[in-house]
Amino acid sequence: MLQENRISVVVPVYNLQNQLEHCVNSILTQTYGNLEIILVDDGSTDNSPAIIDKLASEDERIIAVHKENGGVTSARLEGVKRASGEYIGFVDGDDEIESDMYELLIGNALKFDADISHCGYQMMFPSGRKLLYYNTGRLVEQDRQKGLKDLIEGSFVEPGLCNKLFRKNLFHSLLNTELMDRSIKFNEDFLMNFYLFSASNMAVFDDICKYHYLVHEGSAAKSSLTEHKLKDPLKVTWVAYKQTEQMPIVHDAALGRLANQLVDYAVYQLKGQPDFVKPYRKKVRRDLRYMLPIILKNKKLGKKVKMKALWAAVAPTSYGCVHKLYLRKTGLDRIYALD
Repeated sequence: MLQENRISVVVPVYNLQNQLEHCVNSILTQTYGNLEIILVDDGSTDNSPAIIDKLASEDERIIAVHKENGGVTSARLEGVKRASGEYIGFVDGDDEIESDMYELLIGNALKFDADISHCGYQMMFPSGRKLLYYNTGRLVEQDRQKGLKDLIEGSFVEPGLCNKLFRKNLFHSLLNTELMDRSIKFNEDFLMNFYLFSASNMAVFDDICKYHYLVHEGSAAKSSLTEHKLKDPLKVTWVAYKQTEQMPIVHDAALGRLANQLVDYAVYQLKGQPDFVKPYRKKVRRDLRYMLPIILKNKKLGKKVKMKALWAAVAPTSYGCVHKLYLRKTGLDRIYALD
């Protein structure tokens, strides 16, 4: 039986022996007291399992779960299965949260009767640099259509799971069907959010940066290129595009996201990259040419998106050179630099 207004915080853990205790302490010190913490060891090979058991023995709010390695999605959903709370939150085991994050999120959820309550987040670099997403102070109510549109557009709502609070009943299909593709290793947050927002009636977004994504050498943002890292982001955008055909406003947003990603992949630099990049870029260029008439005919897409798509489809080399210069001039090519 679900506990009313209780928050179950699910923390997936894989080889985080040096970061985990700091993360858990930031959850234990929350000003909102009605919560439990579910630490899911996803087959770690370091000392993380022992640390999890130690933490669970020291605080009755902590539940230790150990499973074979299956990836972050399987770890998160295993935690949701074990949750007794009416609401589900996620925190990655190498991040931290501000002490009042869940008080803010549950307060907004109850005030607006929202299925999803979310806030902004910030990336914290070892040098002390911070990157805010976006800290405007805006508070926005979102019905299902607006929530999905905002999520897909990504202009002020980021696709992460960990700055959000969800009613547990939103996970019914994810727990009882094969809807969620467990093979997705990158942008799995966006895909799960897509399904959760699709199941929600109302969300509320409070743009205050309460979640801290701690960037370090082992972070996903700094990891080396793999086939999953290359292909998964576009794969999940195709899912959103194909599954929103009956929601025109959301479908237009998905087409815009798809167009931008196809352009980025069509001009992907090959120098120093693994062999699998070149054939994939070739495939994406074919996909972009196939989608170009649809992109150009869409009345909701802006001229900038259409111009980029046309240029990248017709002359990808020249567009790639200009785009590279733009990134260098604006500093966007070093946005995730550790220094």
